[in-house]
Amino acid sequence: MTRAGFRIALLQLRVGPNKADNIGHALEKIRCAVKEHGAKVVALPECFNSPYGTQYFASFAEEIPDGETCQYLSAIAKELGIFLIGGTIPEKVGNTIYNTCTVWSPEGLLLATYRKLHLFDVDIPGEIVIRESDVLTSGNQLAVISMFGAKIGIGICYDICFDELARIYRNQGCDMLIYPGTFNIRREPLHWRLLAKTRAIDTQSYVATISPARDKEAGYVAFGHSMVVDPWAKIIVSAKENEEIILTYVNLKTVDNVRAQIPNFKQRRLDLYDTKIQGS
Repeated sequence: MTRAGFRIALLQLRVGPNKADNIGHALEKIRCAVKEHGAKVVALPECFNSPYGTQYFASFAEEIPDGETCQYLSAIAKELGIFLIGGTIPEKVGNTIYNTCTVWSPEGLLLATYRKLHLFDVDIPGEIVIRESDVLTSGNQLAVISMFGAKIGIGICYDICFDELARIYRNQGCDMLIYPGTFNIRREPLHWRLLAKTRAIDTQSYVATISPARDKEAGYVAFGHSMVVDPWAKIIVSAKENEEIILTYVNLKTVDNVRAQIPNFKQRRLDLYDTKIQGS
């Protein structure tokens, strides 16, 4: 398949306390993105079937791929003939819970399962206390998906802070990095846009970040502002705070042009340094 590109939709969704309502709402918006806007790839936010919070993960967790949420994601990907980046859901494996992204093919097949590598533990007295590791277990595998002549690497939220992960995806030939993420309103002004732009520069790739919509009444308030950044680190489309579908065309020729004009990947000093997966 030639390297042309594809039309992608990011769904910045409102999320409430009822799983069935959250799933049904996501399915409605997926259909809208495809039937009304012509998206060929659709990406959902982190924790789209449950509120974000360690107090919710156990009760909302389900098995992959046999759980309720995955069955619906598989069915709608097949119905619409799209690639579906399934945001994240709490995944249950025995007594272990992961924060997991699934990716589905236009045939409804599970292409990849990515479990969040880096768990966010922070304790700032008087401001915020989050300890994901109290409930979640970190994953230990990367996920690269091929579609429309491109390779796409998956990360989740806090994973975007780690340039080594992005570098490994670049080494594996990725053209785009997708991060479903629920950054909070305290951290965003310093990091959300800057990290997306930095990862784009680091890897000369497109970068997409997909947040839930902001709910000021929630215990954890997401920032919103989902976006796509191009390989020049330019924000080419961005949501605001509320629920929104944003769309753009990922042009793989732009990736190739940037990498040709600034050929730093070919000019690394691998005799002095390298970034590799342990055991590879």
